[in-house]
Amino acid sequence: MEKAISAIDLPELRVFKRGKVRDVYEVDGKLLIVATDRISAFDFVLPSLIPGKGRILTQLSRFWFDFTSYICPNHVLSADVEQFPQPLHKYKDVLDKRSMLVKKLKIVPVECVVRGYLTGSGWKEYQETGKTSGVKLPAGLKESDRLPNPIFTPATKAEEGHDLNISFKEMKKILADDQLAEKIKKTSLKLYQKAALYAISKGIIIADTKFEFGLDGEDLILADEIFTPDSSRFWPLASYASGKSQPSLDKQFVRDYLLSTSWDRKSTPPALPDDIIEQTAKRYFEIYSILTGREEL
Repeated sequence: MEKAISAIDLPELRVFKRGKVRDVYEVDGKLLIVATDRISAFDFVLPSLIPGKGRILTQLSRFWFDFTSYICPNHVLSADVEQFPQPLHKYKDVLDKRSMLVKKLKIVPVECVVRGYLTGSGWKEYQETGKTSGVKLPAGLKESDRLPNPIFTPATKAEEGHDLNISFKEMKKILADDQLAEKIKKTSLKLYQKAALYAISKGIIIADTKFEFGLDGEDLILADEIFTPDSSRFWPLASYASGKSQPSLDKQFVRDYLLSTSWDRKSTPPALPDDIIEQTAKRYFEIYSILTGREEL
C-alpha cells in the first residue's frame, strides 16, 4: 500500500485555504488544489489517513469534469504537473495525480445537492415532515426509495458544523439573484441526470451528490470536486433493495464504522483500525475503477 500523505508543504507558495481534505495555494492569480489523504466524517478530520485517497478524488473528478464539460464549464486549467508553472515541477513526486491548477472564482455560498433516492438527511427530514428542503414528496416512501424525479435540495455552506438543508426559496434569498439560482438548479439537475445514467450502465446507483459552483465574471463555472466518494453516495445496483440502508462504495462506510463505536461525535475522533483503513481504500479505488474503466491511477 502506498504511503499516505497528510499535508502538502509548498513553502514558496501562499496558502489560500486548508480544507478538511484539500490544501489550496495561490499561483500567479490562479489556485493550486492539492488533495491529501485526509478523511473527514461528522465535521471532524479523522486522525487516520486513507492511502491513495487524494489521487483517486483528483483523477475521478478529472474524469467527470471532462465528461460533463458540455453541460457546464469547469474550473480546471490543467491536471498535468508538466504544464504547471516551472517552480512547481520540483514537487512533481507529491503533486502528481493529486493536484489541479484551476481558475480562481467567486464561489457561490450554497451547497448544491441533488437527490435521486431518499437517504441520509433527506430521509430523516422526510420522516419528520414529509418534505426534503421544502420539496413535498409523495406519502409512504421507504428508506432508499428512488424518487419519482431527482430533486434539487440546497444546503448552507458551513465552515464549521453541519451544512443545513434549506429550501430553494431560501437559496434565492441568500444569492439575491433569482436568475442565477434558477440556472444553478437547472445545471445541477442536468449534471446529476447525465452522470446517473452513465453510472447505471456501469452497475452503480448515484443516490445523491453535491456540487460547488463559482462565478468567473458572469459565467457559471463548476468547481471543487464532482461525483467522488467524498461528495456522492454510490450504491451497487446488484444489491439495491429499498426499505433499508444500502452497502456503499463511498465515505458512508467510514461513517457507519464510527457509528458502531462509542465515540460521541463531539470529542476528538478515534483512529480507524487498520482493516477499516484498508477496506476504505479498497472501496475508493473500486468505485474509481468501475466508473472510469481504468485499472490503475
